[in-house]
Amino acid sequence: MSDRHSPGGQSLLFLTDEQLRKGIEAMFFAYRGFTADPDRILNKYGYGRAHHRALHFISRTPGTTVNNLLSILGVTKQSLNRVLRTLIEDELVESRIGKQDKRERNLFLTDKGAELEKELSNAQRERMRQAYREAGPDAVQGFRTVLEAMMDQDMRRHFNRMKDVEHE
Repeated sequence: MSDRHSPGGQSLLFLTDEQLRKGIEAMFFAYRGFTADPDRILNKYGYGRAHHRALHFISRTPGTTVNNLLSILGVTKQSLNRVLRTLIEDELVESRIGKQDKRERNLFLTDKGAELEKELSNAQRERMRQAYREAGPDAVQGFRTVLEAMMDQDMRRHFNRMKDVEHE
């Protein structure tokens, strides 16, 4: 195992409980900030964060299956069905019968769904853009590295698959 050091020469492998606690608290407060803008937008429509996550991942992988979305979101089938039913009834998501497997349902955003997803993403992109500018270029890669290291193996696989799709 390599002994990594910060630019100041301090070892990153031996963080104190206090340093970790501060990092955890920063994550909680950052998450509140990260979700605050979309929450205000979602609230206008009577939607919650589960709707936002579904819209986001359907947008990122058009034609994704319900089972794939279940795996990414880590929610129960009942919970996802409730969210999808609302999004379909409100004409934000379209469910199509699978071409290879007629039992599968492929999910796509409608124009209306894409518009809402863009509004939500723009709010979060702007917050991240500002934070990255304040933190500087070295912090951007470090932050992504930390986030990826915190992911469970399953989630990291999903994340890496999505990165692979970007490069195709």
